[in-house]
Amino acid sequence: MAHPIRGRTAIVGMATAGMGEAPGYSAIELLGQATLGALSDAGLKLSDIDGIFAATSGHAFPTMSVAEYLGVKPKFFDGTNIGGSSFEMHLLQASLAIEAGLCEVALICYGSNQRTAGGRLVSMSEPQWHETPYGPRHPITAYALAAARHMHEYGTSREQLADVAVAARQWANLNPEAFAHGPLTREDVLASRMVSDPLTKGDCCLVTDGAAACILVSADRAKDFPQKPAYFLGAAGANWHRSIVAMPDLTVTAASESGPRAFEMAGLRHSDVDLLMLYDAFTINTILFLEDLGFCPKGEGGRFVEGGRIAPGGELAVNTNGGGLSCVHPGMYGMFLIAEAVAQIRGQAGERQLERADIALLHGNGGTLSSQVTAFLGSENAI
Repeated sequence: MAHPIRGRTAIVGMATAGMGEAPGYSAIELLGQATLGALSDAGLKLSDIDGIFAATSGHAFPTMSVAEYLGVKPKFFDGTNIGGSSFEMHLLQASLAIEAGLCEVALICYGSNQRTAGGRLVSMSEPQWHETPYGPRHPITAYALAAARHMHEYGTSREQLADVAVAARQWANLNPEAFAHGPLTREDVLASRMVSDPLTKGDCCLVTDGAAACILVSADRAKDFPQKPAYFLGAAGANWHRSIVAMPDLTVTAASESGPRAFEMAGLRHSDVDLLMLYDAFTINTILFLEDLGFCPKGEGGRFVEGGRIAPGGELAVNTNGGGLSCVHPGMYGMFLIAEAVAQIRGQAGERQLERADIALLHGNGGTLSSQVTAFLGSENAI
């Protein structure tokens, strides 16, 4: 049975800013541009915002910084920061706040100038004392450990990892906003510079600038706005560890818990899903999440992505914007999962538009395969 909050809120404004490279702008300036774009998309003003949900890589008090910069005095605010999955959790938190009458117009936002600031992500995250002596190159060392273990246990190959990157690039080639364009083959990924064995540069996400923001209101109001609403259908989070050395099993993520609970909350089955937006910071992520979310058995993810199955024209539409691997990845990627899902549900995805996009699964990942949040958005047909 679906949860009572299913379909009770909807995204009515969505915008991105500074995608790829945005020289001369700070992170919060890009966030502000995306916010103004989302408000314009919804036909609203800054003064209409009375709820703020934000996480950033460089602000200890993100909602305070955002409210001050925008000149907004919110009635409700939440700065939960669980890494890149924060924004999928914010969908749930904002929906609960709206349903409880604590706010009426909720802003969820993120911005980063990681690329033009020198390729460095200034993070508030504390060092992990039991990892530091070994000099890990985080986050890639952690994901390389997971990839190596998956290869050892299940026979997953570097070629299969490369297929994830190739599919992402094929989607990106249909997306004019994507940062990386052009041909990419298995051989190109395998021949690219090894960064942390078994992951090459081609297995790693981009380093870009970028910002995104969305506006949520109650479903009762959603049809009064200019754009087609994207309804919140449900979400669930799970967090089993902080440090990669504390991960119970390097081949099983907490998505195996968040996914089933989110499906139950939304009252959906796997066959209902038209679009998967998976947090692909590295190629192994996509394989792990396809398994843990139940789209293929554990250990079968590598074989599942072969033959263009998740590429344009394949059986399962995954990361249709090009993902973090080829579209955009400004430190934290979760807001951009939302942006692409909204574009597809609205029918605004251009050349990459899916024939049917009524239900989108968004899966966010934070830390080193640490926090996992699964959320669902849907069109009016899904209500």
